[in-house]
Amino acid sequence: MTKTNRIVVKIGSALLANSERLTPRYGFIQRVTEDIARLRAQGYEVILCSSGAVALGMRVVGAEPGTAGLSDKQAAAACGMPQLLNAYKQVGYEFDIEIAQILLTLGDFEDHRRFLNTKNTVHRLLESKIMPIVNENDTITTEEIRVGDNDRLAAKIAQMVQADHFVILTTVDGLYDRNPDEEGARLVEEVEDVSEYLDATSGKSTLGTGGMLTKLQAANMAQNAGCTAWIAHGEVDRPISSILSGERRCTRCLPNPDPASVWDSWLADRLQMAGHLVINDEAAARLDGTEPIRRTDLVSMDGDFTRGDVLHIYDSEGVERARGLTDFTSEETRVLINNPDLPADQLLGYQTHAEIIRANNLVPLEEHHLTWDAPAVESGQRRVVPTEDDPMA
Repeated sequence: MTKTNRIVVKIGSALLANSERLTPRYGFIQRVTEDIARLRAQGYEVILCSSGAVALGMRVVGAEPGTAGLSDKQAAAACGMPQLLNAYKQVGYEFDIEIAQILLTLGDFEDHRRFLNTKNTVHRLLESKIMPIVNENDTITTEEIRVGDNDRLAAKIAQMVQADHFVILTTVDGLYDRNPDEEGARLVEEVEDVSEYLDATSGKSTLGTGGMLTKLQAANMAQNAGCTAWIAHGEVDRPISSILSGERRCTRCLPNPDPASVWDSWLADRLQMAGHLVINDEAAARLDGTEPIRRTDLVSMDGDFTRGDVLHIYDSEGVERARGLTDFTSEETRVLINNPDLPADQLLGYQTHAEIIRANNLVPLEEHHLTWDAPAVESGQRRVVPTEDDPMA
């Protein structure tokens, strides 16, 4: 997809839903839609990633945001989504903007075929001058299969469409060097490395699922794809265009000057961890993306993954070094590393080079990537290369 003045805008629940009555804030929706119409007239393509469905449905199902359980939120999403889309539809008529709804789950991002299908749908809507409104399908998602926050969901959309700008509208002016309620807190106007500010992030709104941490994670994902990320207050006139023109205070996260391809971005920037591998020091030393990860490189593994899942790869010190697409299931991988002296085709029943991750499916992590800590594994769960007294050796 050619990069052409494309903007992804993420709007938080606190801007869209009245915190007391839990009803749509039509005044805000009017202002943001009018600004989108202005940008479209200037030649921009705009994709909206909108929260708010769960918050708007709470009153209908008789639940409270602070105490609602998963089933409450699923039911609230089912009730709130029509309200949210109706508000956008009614206001959109005034500015001659046609809208379309795209509801996604974690699998639509993590499975590459579904990722491409979503990308093609978004592209086709933009060709027809229709504004996609994207949200997580909260009516069916559970904790195991949900993205969890619309900040990172929106960042994945920005990567997907190779957006020029990724705008996060929230209820603060941007990133502060400490809690903004503290005396002397300073707005950080420009960020190159978001990892320098992770310790300053805490708290989230009553209605939202994310805080400043998820916004920085999302900004980092956009940066890696060569997209400028902006974090700004949404309660102003011209909430988007005033950011792009530099007219007001906000935080600008600079894009990586050497951005990753769409394929590498999809591999490297994950929303959940399917599993992980620990490799030996020799394999870690030659980890440059030109050689595969072989079964002889593995020290241990963990996770219940399938062929085509993306795994996180750590060195023996627990530092994440790469991410890559596995050619084997977790069970197949376990059989391979627990029987290192037997031919792979004999163990698996088909011909294979026993490359756990091929070189062209492997992305070494660079300094600008946010790494994940290796998950804690309870005793007996981690499958390691067997010792001589291992019964499977």
